[in-house]
Amino acid sequence: QVQLVESGGGLVQAGGSLRLSCAASQRTFSNYVLGWFRQAPGKERGFVAAITWIGDTTYADSVKGRFTTSRDNVKKTVYLQMNGLKPEDTAVYYCAAGRSGGSDKSAYAYWGPGTQVTVSS
Repeated sequence: QVQLVESGGGLVQAGGSLRLSCAASQRTFSNYVLGWFRQAPGKERGFVAAITWIGDTTYADSVKGRFTTSRDNVKKTVYLQMNGLKPEDTAVYYCAAGRSGGSDKSAYAYWGPGTQVTVSS
């Protein structure tokens, strides 16, 4: 069982930055792929980014060049640095952990409760 808790969300103006953190409870944190997903009102939860245990990353096209994910296996924490934020980035952001990963949310067994990110124009 992996418990995940996100933090760092908030309100920011367009063009601004936020850094989300996701702390995990599991001793074997380093064995998991960590993903970030987001869900805007009335929309399905969609893939944002993922990072493997050795640091390989993948990103949704909509965030490439603006968002960066990283992980600290000692602190059992994964980060999502978001720069150049746009109003369309407004959503609840979730971190997730799974043995496999990628962009398919069904590959992730554990989810955090989410954190709200709001970007004003």
